[in-house]
Amino acid sequence: MNSPRKKVVVAALAAALLAGPGVAQAAPQAAPVPREQAAAATITWTLVRASNPTQDQQTAYNLITAAMNAAVARYNNLSDLGKNITVRYEPGVPTADGNINGTIRFGNRSYMNERTALHEIAHTIGVGTSSGWSRLGGSGTWTGAQATALVRQYDGASAKISTGGGHFWPYGLNYDNEFSGTAADRHVRIVAAMVSDGL
Repeated sequence: MNSPRKKVVVAALAAALLAGPGVAQAAPQAAPVPREQAAAATITWTLVRASNPTQDQQTAYNLITAAMNAAVARYNNLSDLGKNITVRYEPGVPTADGNINGTIRFGNRSYMNERTALHEIAHTIGVGTSSGWSRLGGSGTWTGAQATALVRQYDGASAKISTGGGHFWPYGLNYDNEFSGTAADRHVRIVAAMVSDGL
């Protein structure tokens, strides 16, 4: 049984013995390649489902699941924000809404997309819903240093984050015409920077 793994183990033990008593030396390893991923993202979500869904409910569940999976994956890839979110389909909701208590409600089908899911996740984290939002964004301009520095990195030295009605722009993803892969990534990074600012 001379497997390649066994040979590697024997070679490693021999190298450790040759290194001297009590001193094992490992071969130098290449430096890790930098990645666009944060270390400890913990946004999770669950969808409240009817036990015997109608066709309407099942269609909505499928759209919501695709939207939330995409949005949560983006947040978890680009931030270390944490939140446990409960999602509901409620046809009486005209669009969609998110609350700092961790709930998101989707109503209208045209809002069951990644852009809306990203936007509503931001509300569950505190955008427009927290005391930090009122303190740092209540004047109509975000005053936190980290998010301000980030938007200036994206849009130039005079750029600012405007606030109003519980929303921010640019990169607040308030409307479907604001959505692109770049804008979505910047949205997540700005929300994370707002949290660092004290959101």
